[in-house]
Amino acid sequence: MRRLLLPACLALLATAPAAFAEDCDRNDDSQSMLNICADADYQAADAKLNAAYKNIIGSNDQASNKLLQTAQRAWIAFRDAECAYSTADSEGGSIHPMEVSQCLTTLTNDRIKQLTSDANCKLSDPSCAGSEGDDDQDMQ
Repeated sequence: MRRLLLPACLALLATAPAAFAEDCDRNDDSQSMLNICADADYQAADAKLNAAYKNIIGSNDQASNKLLQTAQRAWIAFRDAECAYSTADSEGGSIHPMEVSQCLTTLTNDRIKQLTSDANCKLSDPSCAGSEGDDDQDMQ
């Protein structure tokens, strides 16, 4: 009996979050719905990021994949720390989840652009390295 009970409980726990999840309704401007929609936007961006990452991994050699994996892990740590920092003022408030999700979405979309533009560059193409070079000059 115990052998049946544990798998049944685990199956119930695995499906519980999906049962309580609400779909985004952009016509509802309550804070809880704004939080849900912001999270949905982030989840969509994260799925696109994962697809872009897998696409690059599939076309790279093993050494490049190892470097990309290291870079991606460092980027995720940066993204999470940056969003924690930039949303710290709203921590504990009802708007905080929305602000975190918006930050995660923005940085994730930026990373998607970076990965896809890098993937489309040829090593011998000097214009790829300088495609955002104008921004660097503003910082000097």
